[in-house]
Amino acid sequence: MVSIKEGVSGGWSLDVDRGPDWLYVRLHPGHGEPSDVAAQLWSLAERHFTYRLVLEMEDVAFLPSLLMGQLVMLQKRVLQHEGFLRICGLSEECQQALHFCRLDQALPCFTNREDAVLGDSFFAHPR
Repeated sequence: MVSIKEGVSGGWSLDVDRGPDWLYVRLHPGHGEPSDVAAQLWSLAERHFTYRLVLEMEDVAFLPSLLMGQLVMLQKRVLQHEGFLRICGLSEECQQALHFCRLDQALPCFTNREDAVLGDSFFAHPR
């Protein structure tokens, strides 16, 4: 895997690992809101020629509405290119925020990177 560090607005940063057919991106919160995270992540996907992304969000304690909107925008772009956007490591509070905004179906959350990659089988065979 190749690791890359990227900066996003609001002091947020991204650690990127390139795996076979997937990009794994760990979000690190900053002091402000990440107003360009969707554009930054899309740019990464295009540079790496893959539209399969796993966002590792263990470090995100609060999910601002601006970030939720950015993730929905990114999800739409990824789906237009027949890709996948999966989220993993999101805290219970952040998952509840997605649920209250009715975004939990559009932005599926998984426990870890491996579960996120296998995500289709999880949805095909609910527990």
